[in-house]
Amino acid sequence: MRNLSEDNLTEAVLAKLEGASDARFKFVMTALIRHLHDFVRDVELTEAEWKTAIDFLTATGHTCDDKRQEFILLSDTLGVSMLVDAINHRMPAGTTETTVLGPFHVAGAPELPLGSDIAVGHPGIATYCHGRICDAAGKPLAGVQLDVWQTDHEGFYDVQRPEQGLMRLRGRFRSDAEGRYLFRTIKPVSYPIPTDGPVGKMLLLMGRHPYRPAHIHFILSAPGYQPVVTHLFAEGDTYLDSDAVFGVKNSLVVDFVEQVAGSLAPDGTRPDQAFCVVQYDFGLLEA
Repeated sequence: MRNLSEDNLTEAVLAKLEGASDARFKFVMTALIRHLHDFVRDVELTEAEWKTAIDFLTATGHTCDDKRQEFILLSDTLGVSMLVDAINHRMPAGTTETTVLGPFHVAGAPELPLGSDIAVGHPGIATYCHGRICDAAGKPLAGVQLDVWQTDHEGFYDVQRPEQGLMRLRGRFRSDAEGRYLFRTIKPVSYPIPTDGPVGKMLLLMGRHPYRPAHIHFILSAPGYQPVVTHLFAEGDTYLDSDAVFGVKNSLVVDFVEQVAGSLAPDGTRPDQAFCVVQYDFGLLEA
């Protein structure tokens, strides 16, 4: 085609999709091209701004490695991750709401017996997490896998401090015959997402803070049920209403109930130091 202009260029590009054999691919790409072109027209993008955008995306890619996913961080901070999550997980009553996976999940965490401590050797307030896992009707589910991970007491994931060893503050558990789960950890803290890369610079230009409220990550999975990717957030955290990745939902905010030394813990022991207890029941939806 010749003599293309800002008035007819979009239609010329869209015409190139006529040979696409995958209907969904064609539908998505048509919408992407149309919205992208409309954006460029709407802001009247300058060549310098276009080059800045290309450089930003290039830097985002260069920041990614096997331990860090800067594109997920970009998606999270722009609210795209939570929008995709909301569209794909419209959860009915009786089931647990989902939230973002985040960029720091690592597959292959050790599988541990119920009641184990994933924070052995880490300073912090001992915390016992327990509850039941049921289906939407309230029937207890046995053998559900809980993949759990969180930051240390200073707000860093193990992959951010590889010199201290990996697979720290991570573990996998299986619910018992009555759907119960129990593990020990430390009380999580609020923390900043990485700000040393292009996404951090973007947040600074936006005038935004980089903090996430304190939380523990979970992935729950069982044959015949939809997996659930979610968090439990600490009630009272400063950043619950301004999470940098827009991931907080009221149903996922829980009390970390403080207990004095010598109180009875969920595992039947009486710790000699103060501790916290979190009780939360998860609900899974059949696949």
